[in-house]
Amino acid sequence: VDALRLTDSLRVLVCNVEMPSTVLLDRQLARFSGIDATTIRYRKLDGSHARRLDQALNTLEHIADRLCFLHPPFSVENIAAAADEFDAGLIVLDYVQRISPPGKHSDQRGSVNATMSYLRQFADAGVGIVVVAAVARQKDHHGRSSYAGNALSLASFRESSELEFGADDAFILTPDQKNAELVTLRHLKARHTEPTDIALRFDRRR
Repeated sequence: VDALRLTDSLRVLVCNVEMPSTVLLDRQLARFSGIDATTIRYRKLDGSHARRLDQALNTLEHIADRLCFLHPPFSVENIAAAADEFDAGLIVLDYVQRISPPGKHSDQRGSVNATMSYLRQFADAGVGIVVVAAVARQKDHHGRSSYAGNALSLASFRESSELEFGADDAFILTPDQKNAELVTLRHLKARHTEPTDIALRFDRRR
């Protein structure tokens, strides 16, 4: 959504396997209005919210015709057809382990490898690709399974070999152990630039 706001010519296709478009848009409405997500979700709105809600809806209205959500099936063929028809310059996939490539594959690793191969073709054609991937828990220095901190690495991506190779840039979100709102986007791989970590704040209410 921020990319659409910054680039008037951009058109974005979102393939989200986990959540329907209505929920994703509710989250953006909460973000732009400053109204907490629970109030938005259950429509517990009153006159005190009107001004902020109008401003947020106006923001989303300006980008709505350049934002497209993929309907099932969540397959590479459907993504390609929708991207061509919508003339998408950016495709967001969440998440790659649930997207089906053409043909039959013996296991999940083979399926992800095939999907990434097709996504590289999209990228080579000039389309921006943002791929969200599931990660596996890693052992921390106490031997405990964890998603935290430096326990995660490139090898943490499930079915990781092609994800590591195929991505120009690879990041992992790691939460702060002491403050639930602090998150670091760790830049683990950068094909063309120097890796740069990004400190983020997760506003959980919105």
